[in-house]
Amino acid sequence: MPDHDSPDLGRAELPRADLGGAELRHTDLRRVAVIGGGVNDEHEVSLASAAAVARAVHELGLDVVPLTIDRDGSWRHTDGAALCPAEAVALLTTCDAAFPALHGVHGEDGTVAGFLDLIGVPVVGSPVRAGALGMDKWVTKTIAESLGISTAPAALIRAGATAGALPFAPPLVVKPTTGGSSNGVSVVRHTGEYPAAIASARAAGPEVLVESFVTGREIDIAVFRDRSGALRTGSTLEIGVADGALFGREQKYDGTAEFVLPARLTDDEHAAVERAARTLYDTLGCAGVARFDFFVTADGVVLNEVNTCPGFTKQSQVPQMFAAVGLPYVALVRELLDAAVTLTP
Repeated sequence: MPDHDSPDLGRAELPRADLGGAELRHTDLRRVAVIGGGVNDEHEVSLASAAAVARAVHELGLDVVPLTIDRDGSWRHTDGAALCPAEAVALLTTCDAAFPALHGVHGEDGTVAGFLDLIGVPVVGSPVRAGALGMDKWVTKTIAESLGISTAPAALIRAGATAGALPFAPPLVVKPTTGGSSNGVSVVRHTGEYPAAIASARAAGPEVLVESFVTGREIDIAVFRDRSGALRTGSTLEIGVADGALFGREQKYDGTAEFVLPARLTDDEHAAVERAARTLYDTLGCAGVARFDFFVTADGVVLNEVNTCPGFTKQSQVPQMFAAVGLPYVALVRELLDAAVTLTP
């Protein structure tokens, strides 16, 4: 993937005047670790996000320490040098902040955020609680419902439990409770498809979520907290998919997905989407940027999922949402770094 190609990012000497107004406001920030990879099936996607973030940090005139977590959990410098755990900690503690561009379990779920907090490195992104809650789709649904935010009717199949009969009439969506990039997600339109869908989901995670299929427009919105503590939202984004179709892994990464910015919403629909996203961001305890995926139906707004560490190449949804409201990629990275350093106790 093109995003994996990165220049020499060890030191940057770019003049601030070339940054188009993206200068950092926090003068203590000089050296940033950017972490990609991870021990899950979103490893390659994470590498693309990390490479893009590293280039942006480089453009900000900062020293970049690019680190990769390999599929076996080992750490290495992106130049290939292997790092034992003690060496990784020693290198990270020379940094003023860390930007984990990690998606999925053992990364986005709060694991790495907790590790960085333990060694005293300010982190861009959500802390342990928000990462863990946001990673578990069943828990997220439970919290959303308690806040009065609608979700699709659903059933949870615990690890090792027998799936049994369909909990709802088809069509259904079957997915692992953890993970992303639509890995292990299937639409069941006929009863005979159910066992294979359960097996596919369990290949991606031990617990399975079965939901009624929601017919509506897919609308995403992103939120971050800036260095002043204020919440900022990007443009709403509408995903163009055919009626009854799934926005699957292929469409997410092959460039064929149609994004409409801003989404075609009424004022009331827009207000409902933004209100729900802000409420969830605060209730979960998010930090950094998080993306909230909804369906807008004839009956109102329905939460689909929460993503506390969304894809972060320039072509990804979240950077496009903020670019559409006048905050280009490098400036967005600047805002996230400033907030991480300023708001970390």
